[in-house]
Amino acid sequence: MIQMDEVLKAAKEQDASDVHLICGNKPMFRIIRTLEPAEQFEVLTEEDMLEIYDYFIRGNVDKDTIFQETKKLDTSYEFEDIRLRVNISKSDDVPIFTLRLIKSTLPSYESLGVPDIVRRMTYQPQGLMLVTGKTNSGKTTTLNALVNEINENQNKKILSLENPVEYKHTSKKSLIVQKEVGFGKDSLTFSDGVKNSLREDCDIVIIGEIRDKETMEAAIETAESGHLVIGTLHTKSCAETIDRMINFYEVRDQASIKYLLSSLLKLVISQRLLKGTDGKRVLVPEVMVVDNIVAGLIRKEKLSVSEIEDAIQSSLEKGSIGLINSIAKLFVEEKITLEQAKAQIEEKNIEVLNRTIMQLRIKKEKDANNNNY
Repeated sequence: MIQMDEVLKAAKEQDASDVHLICGNKPMFRIIRTLEPAEQFEVLTEEDMLEIYDYFIRGNVDKDTIFQETKKLDTSYEFEDIRLRVNISKSDDVPIFTLRLIKSTLPSYESLGVPDIVRRMTYQPQGLMLVTGKTNSGKTTTLNALVNEINENQNKKILSLENPVEYKHTSKKSLIVQKEVGFGKDSLTFSDGVKNSLREDCDIVIIGEIRDKETMEAAIETAESGHLVIGTLHTKSCAETIDRMINFYEVRDQASIKYLLSSLLKLVISQRLLKGTDGKRVLVPEVMVVDNIVAGLIRKEKLSVSEIEDAIQSSLEKGSIGLINSIAKLFVEEKITLEQAKAQIEEKNIEVLNRTIMQLRIKKEKDANNNNY
């Protein structure tokens, strides 16, 4: 018989980011990107999986109904001083569980390694900012660190739409309203919540995930009406983010949406997480500040990903950060290995990476020599 309290305690003690509970396997912990079995526990049986289901559902009829009808459920759960984001689905008609552990204390913005231009861009009175990356790239943590930074330093009303709510914020200098999205929650859908924000006298709207055309349209309308909108997308680069947003729309509508995006989009940060040489997580950021050059590329009839990547590289003085520059800097600072650096880019860009590493090393040596005088 599985003791879920003991599993969660062990995950917490080992600083796991995720717990995977799948029938026929021991509980698996993801610790700094690596999956490791929790050897102290037995292999999970079908009976264990049903007990785990009862543990998280706790007799809630609404949650049980959603799961039985849709075969999936996203919910939250509190254990000791941590919150869990719980996803329940099925495999071979048996419930399986993916748990994300969320620490009660939000890391400081500075400690995350997010470039300062992202924080500074939150002072924009209106527009659209996007935090992007693949699953487990730290998007939610970055988003909530930004909310906390705004809360401590700006006098704004912030409306946050999440599924589920992960970090609980307390109003400080700003006024914060957090709404959970989903059936039986505070808002049925992200798009409904964004549309209603227009009547809630908000300054900043946070969208936990832009996953469909309706939410994207609502985000653009809200930004166009004079609000700052900050959202997330599951994309692997800044250029791909633009492509994804445009492709939400039919070809006949893409010209008009390109024009709106070129004027409303202010910044995109695409991030990755790697296991550093010290065993800790290292953030690899790519930042695209939307200046006149990038805006012009977005408006072009045929979007070119390579042209956008080149524009990012040529706009470093405006705050943009190319992926290769970011990777090279981390390697020169000995935070990641050369093998890790090369694994993050395409083979055709290896030579560019090598040149960038050489340039950064020369600059580092010059700076060191100047400091010795």
